Amino acid sequence: MKVSVFTDRWEMNHPFVTSKNTVQHIDTITVCIARDGICGRGEALGVDYLGENADTMRGQIEAVRAEIEAGAGIDEINCLLPPGGARNAVDCALWDLRSKHSGKRAWDILGIPSGPVTTAYTLSLDSPENMAREALDHAKFPLLKLKLNQDEVHDSLGAIRAARPDATLVVDANCSWSLPFMETVQDDLLAFGVEMVEQPLPMGEDGDLEGFEYPVILCADESCQSYSDLEYTATRYQMANIKLDKCGGLTEAMRMVHWCRDNGLELMVGNMLGSSLAMAPGFLVAQYCRYVDLDGPLLQRTDRSAPLLFDGAIIQPPDRALWG
Repeated sequence: MKVSVFTDRWEMNHPFVTSKNTVQHIDTITVCIARDGICGRGEALGVDYLGENADTMRGQIEAVRAEIEAGAGIDEINCLLPPGGARNAVDCALWDLRSKHSGKRAWDILGIPSGPVTTAYTLSLDSPENMAREALDHAKFPLLKLKLNQDEVHDSLGAIRAARPDATLVVDANCSWSLPFMETVQDDLLAFGVEMVEQPLPMGEDGDLEGFEYPVILCADESCQSYSDLEYTATRYQMANIKLDKCGGLTEAMRMVHWCRDNGLELMVGNMLGSSLAMAPGFLVAQYCRYVDLDGPLLQRTDRSAPLLFDGAIIQPPDRALWG
């Protein structure tokens, strides 16, 4: 097999603002693994808050290039590389290659359904007025994910709810809240019909959530990176956000799906931003999720050829020319 790694830059439509940072553009890697004239592809952005970027992911892949080119398969790669973006890109490229060589779609190989899914649309952190305007501009999206910190939560929720009384609302605090703030704001969450809060407390500082009763669903994101975190997660949260960049690819993601379904932990699938190629493997995970957040391509100016087809919030299964 022959391994090639490329870097792509994707410009955002507008600055993407969270409680952590402001993103103007992203740099992803694309891994192509070719055999017998057929190329499988995978894309990754990596986990930026853990120090991953295009250069670090390239370095990890170069370190195992010889093993991949000698024929290392999916099981071997999941032992050779740790969870993270590099393994994600390689794992998804191998799944794409396997699909193309077998003539079967990836979901058929895995024996899972492949129906259309409904994605959330993410509202970047902004003034209450601007977030309400964005909510109204995306009226075709029944699920809105709100990036919030501790500022103007009441006003932001009120403005968005007034603009979109029909919408299901979930909040992503990106580690910016504290336990006292959670208690302070819970009445607002209930009053404005928020169903779920994602990662309210900083990673590694959420021990107080064990046995903590809260009136809305709590979902782990940064606190649940991969399969090894699931038992910890289940004692503190009611839901886990699976992201392929975090866990290291589709193989690990499906292990997490099965564990969560067996142990009563609800599921969300998310993304670290990226093109349709990054979202396509997540489409398989989405078949099992209560909340789907695969809107990355909608937030950037350009996309891959043969991109995912969005009909408003509805995502159709990926075309063979894209992935899987």
